[in-house]
Amino acid sequence: MNLNDAIKKLTDHGYKTTGKRKDILTYFAESDGYRTAKDLLQHLEATYEGISIDTVYRNLHLYDEIGILETTELNGEKHFRINCTHHHHHHFICKDCGKTKEISVCPMDEVESSLANYVIEDHKFEIYGLCPRCKTA
Repeated sequence: MNLNDAIKKLTDHGYKTTGKRKDILTYFAESDGYRTAKDLLQHLEATYEGISIDTVYRNLHLYDEIGILETTELNGEKHFRINCTHHHHHHFICKDCGKTKEISVCPMDEVESSLANYVIEDHKFEIYGLCPRCKTA
């Protein structure tokens, strides 16, 4: 999803596109990987003096709820990234820097055969470790 798609999705759901909301979307659209609420807050503080963590979390929750952002949990903390729904794939996620690498392999064929009498509604497959840059640091 790019910035224009994210803004359209926000307005399609009846939400105003304020400068602050555009800045949040731009931050994630330009980020390569998952980011925390703290990362976003630090970024926004330069422009919005006195911005509260509540404002940041409220917007992150909204974007997650309407499908603009996707989330994962790393080291006990929720991380966010722009939703990339253009095709089915999964991610390798670096536990140090949050950078992601797309994985096209999906284990669902095998899982579905072992759960023949179950209804699978959704799935998420993530691999965690260190990217080449963090591994050598």
